[in-house]
Amino acid sequence: MFRRLASLFGLQAGAAGRDALPAGVRLYAVGDVHGQDDLLDMMLGRIRADVEAAGGSVQSTIVMLGDYIDRGLGSARALERLSTLSDMPFAVRFLKGNHEEAMLDFLADASAGPAWVQYGGGETMAGYGVKPPSAQAGASAWQDARAALIEAMPGHHRTFLERLEPYVVVAPYIFVHAGVDPAKPLAAQTERDFYWIREKFLNSSRRFEYTVVHGHTPEQDYYHDDRRIGIDTGAYLTGVLTAVRLEGGTVTFLQSRRGER
Repeated sequence: MFRRLASLFGLQAGAAGRDALPAGVRLYAVGDVHGQDDLLDMMLGRIRADVEAAGGSVQSTIVMLGDYIDRGLGSARALERLSTLSDMPFAVRFLKGNHEEAMLDFLADASAGPAWVQYGGGETMAGYGVKPPSAQAGASAWQDARAALIEAMPGHHRTFLERLEPYVVVAPYIFVHAGVDPAKPLAAQTERDFYWIREKFLNSSRRFEYTVVHGHTPEQDYYHDDRRIGIDTGAYLTGVLTAVRLEGGTVTFLQSRRGER
């Protein structure tokens, strides 16, 4: 069941309305990885070099925007990389995306398997050495696949998935996977809004007290205006993974491209 997040924004209310991050604070957000572990490694390396070039003059944090899995056969490797990330010159916050939600649903209940596979879960299962059932398979085949996946997954992968956050707020930004419902105040948003919303958010002109940084909806290139920053560039299709760097009032973008070093 998706929870309402009322009251969780209250602690941040006094910080809303700023136009820039405080001096000495740098934020990065990385878009949807979808099993492209090579692009993920390249991006983490670029961000690490960017942070180290600052020579300790800034406090840096990366926010990973979710959808680390599915559609790409490197999903298990991406989870391994992220769940064991250490010795980096930055802090990391990990958000949950709709694909992680779907995987967790399957791990809890085999009947969620057919829906998850429609979202690309078959590639994730294959990455763990588990053959996805056919579309015509019955309930027992999905139960067997669920048991096989649980057996094949390292325990720290599931722990990582279960600890993912629904959102992060660092004024003047809110980081979410998909977006927010423009028909509701931020305090009334649900986890489903954060993980699944699409056209209703993208087509709205409403501006919230925070600029929304998100992924979820692939676009030909990154998008930036005064209400949202979208950085899902469809890495599993395009071979391009995008990140945004936020410092002071400046917004810049980094990309890792397959075939480049």
